[in-house]
Amino acid sequence: MNLRVGTDDVRSQLRHPMKQARGLGSAHHGADHWWVQRVTAAALILLGLWFVITVLSLLHADYATAKAMVAKPWNALLLILFVITAFWHAVLGLQVVVEDYVHTRWKEVVLLVSIKFLAVLCALAGVLAVLRIALGV
Repeated sequence: MNLRVGTDDVRSQLRHPMKQARGLGSAHHGADHWWVQRVTAAALILLGLWFVITVLSLLHADYATAKAMVAKPWNALLLILFVITAFWHAVLGLQVVVEDYVHTRWKEVVLLVSIKFLAVLCALAGVLAVLRIALGV
């Protein structure tokens, strides 16, 4: 057997399966994407609980009371974090769906760019709305 020809092939066949499994896949970013999606999900659980409690506490309040509640610094900060985290998590989830189910490359690129553009636009609108209320503009 000639080891000089196809040496890389022989070496890759002799590797332990765990060595191959520890790679990040063909795109080399799968594990990072997975972790960020899980971290944003955990953050959304905590921020979502805060959001639901806040909305329930404002259920019978008038507009001025609700505006004053959002204008408090901690509430404004948590609301901004909620908006950014929700859209970031949505983009990550939709990216996985598009990559898995859209098989035409140009359609995939157009969808991914559109999703990210709309998410950034909506997140900026949400953040600016909270800032306008918090800063009294």
